[in-house]
Amino acid sequence: MKVAVTGAMGLLGHELTRQLRQLPRMEPLPTARPRGTLPEGIIPLDITDRAAVIDFFDRHRPAVIVNCAAMTQVDQCETDREACWLNNVTAVDYLLQAASQTQTHFIHLSTDFIFDGSHGPLDETAVPRPINYYGESKWAAEQRVRHSNLPWAILRTVLVYGKPAFPGRANIVTWVKESLESRKPIRVVNDQWRTPTFVNDLAAACVLAIRKKATGVYHISGEELMTPYDLAMRVAAFFELDTQLITATDITGFQQPAQRPPRTGFIIAKAKRELGFEPRTLEEGLAAL
Repeated sequence: MKVAVTGAMGLLGHELTRQLRQLPRMEPLPTARPRGTLPEGIIPLDITDRAAVIDFFDRHRPAVIVNCAAMTQVDQCETDREACWLNNVTAVDYLLQAASQTQTHFIHLSTDFIFDGSHGPLDETAVPRPINYYGESKWAAEQRVRHSNLPWAILRTVLVYGKPAFPGRANIVTWVKESLESRKPIRVVNDQWRTPTFVNDLAAACVLAIRKKATGVYHISGEELMTPYDLAMRVAAFFELDTQLITATDITGFQQPAQRPPRTGFIIAKAKRELGFEPRTLEEGLAAL
């Protein structure tokens, strides 16, 4: 089965490609924007180029596409709205148009930032109310997917962490670990709540959705609700690093163009029941790192 993976240079796209390559009868087609020399096996594809997207589908005719590509820098999305919309919405339009010619199963990755953060954890029936432009773009993309004529699934996730695919691409866990190992003091917010997600688990959920030909919306994350400060303290304790270097703060301690939803996190009962999804605890995820 041919499975196209967009954003294959990112944290999730790289891990999903790795897992697919280990499975029989799966033929991953990892793609990434052509910037310089891509690693061997990565197919150059700019999903904001409609002609290139159509050509890719004509040549490869994937049975499934997993759209992991997005502009995810929340503050940059707020200040460069044109680029945000191009990458997160227009590109999805192009992918959907091309996929409709081959009736490709469309699996789209989305985010907890489509919610306003007034309460949580949230299940799939929660009503989206984004409070920043990144969330607006991701919710708009979801609606494009929902109204397509394709078999589709939307996998929403929260605060993904794991081993970076390539140097220079940090996430909250690696940032905390590397900062403390360098004896660098850090300030971490303690007034936001999330259910952190280990990237290997998220990729495994994508594989389950592929295998089960899943359709509909699924919330995919860890099960433990915590603040980023709680997360940092547990990372420090696990790796036996100095917790005295970590200072709790609130969101007012940072100058950020985009608002963050105060409280999200996911209820994952549907994914456990229908997909067989079983996430690791934070400590199990850190051990796997």
